[in-house]
Amino acid sequence: MEEILQPEHHTGTKKGHPKGLYVLFTTEMWERFNFYGMRALLTLFLVNALAFSDKDSSIIYGGFLGLCYLTPMLGGFVADRFLGNRNCIMLGGLVMGIGQLLLFMSGSTYDTNLELAKTMMWIALGTIIIGNGFFKPNISSMVGQLYHKGDNRLDSAFTIFYMGINVGAFLGMSICPFLGDVKVGDVRVVEAFRWGFLAAGLAMFFGTLLFFMLKNKYVVDPSGNPVGAKPDFSKNAAGEEVEKANFTKPAMLACGILMVVLYFSFHYLSIDPNPIKSWVYPFIYAAAISLAVLILTDKSITKVERDRIIVMYIIAFFVIFFWSAFEQAGSSLTFVADKQTDLNFLGFQLPPSFVQNANSIFIVVFALPFSWLWLKLQARNLEPISPVKQAIGLFLLAVGYYIIAVQIAKIGDTGKLAVHWLFIMYL
Repeated sequence: MEEILQPEHHTGTKKGHPKGLYVLFTTEMWERFNFYGMRALLTLFLVNALAFSDKDSSIIYGGFLGLCYLTPMLGGFVADRFLGNRNCIMLGGLVMGIGQLLLFMSGSTYDTNLELAKTMMWIALGTIIIGNGFFKPNISSMVGQLYHKGDNRLDSAFTIFYMGINVGAFLGMSICPFLGDVKVGDVRVVEAFRWGFLAAGLAMFFGTLLFFMLKNKYVVDPSGNPVGAKPDFSKNAAGEEVEKANFTKPAMLACGILMVVLYFSFHYLSIDPNPIKSWVYPFIYAAAISLAVLILTDKSITKVERDRIIVMYIIAFFVIFFWSAFEQAGSSLTFVADKQTDLNFLGFQLPPSFVQNANSIFIVVFALPFSWLWLKLQARNLEPISPVKQAIGLFLLAVGYYIIAVQIAKIGDTGKLAVHWLFIMYL
């Protein structure tokens, strides 16, 4: 690791990275260990310990993830207006760790008091959702603040930070399944789930403590000022007046009314008897649409900014299809691995929840080759633009699911799916 950067105007020639990047890398790594480790076990825990059906556990899982992606809007707002990035990261990490401990307690009481265990599970998931909302949007935004504007190391910095996400996911989906998803022969040791949740919680507490201890010394800008401190709306670092976003009260009231109307409309249209799908899902849809309208109608943004936001919305629409398929890893694909797959791989019997870890492994393996590929194509002016890359990604995703669908159709003849077909799908 390089020394902390000293104040300097010409940053384009700097080599190495500030130590603050590695503090953020490590903090994010442990948070992803916590989240993906828990995610790998969640649906299997709901089915095997709390007696939910596969369908209901998938619906719970989907609602949980939807709210995890929604609450960062609140966490980002609170950080920007009141607490700052640093405080929200520590608050979010602490709350998520508590949520994992509640899951541990749920996994410790299911066999003596099932209803209490279910109640604790609901509280745990709600706690993790809130903690994630405070943590997730704030740590990523701090990476860029470690560098001067225009620093040519910024792309590399985000690549390193992104690698921390995948290293954490890999560790979480390796360690937590081997602790929590245990079978003796064909019989699952249900009480072992709690140890996976405990490992996830301890990882989150450790990451939060590490950030607390190192933030003041290392998480600073090139001039040595704290990054992510409480916001000061009176002046910026250059002593200039800072203008806040202008969400007017009428606009917020109108979007609030729109959200209520959309919420009950979606609820009315829902025909699923599951209360999560008929009450929570409509809230996610209504909130997402209403917030999008509120942002787009903000009076303080320019026409250029509004046009860019519209482009982001268009891209986001197609990204929805990617994530809806990607997040099957923690629900339907986990059930396929658990019930319809021969998990013997190279002489090792893999836990069903471990199979989804193939995604993290392939990302780490292909990160450098793809970076090299884009640089080579860029040098020849052949690098595809981002929407084209996304289209290719969606096409390959469809190919992966087609491969697995064809193989599952043959299960009647072959008994069980060979685990390498799941690996090929993730590839």
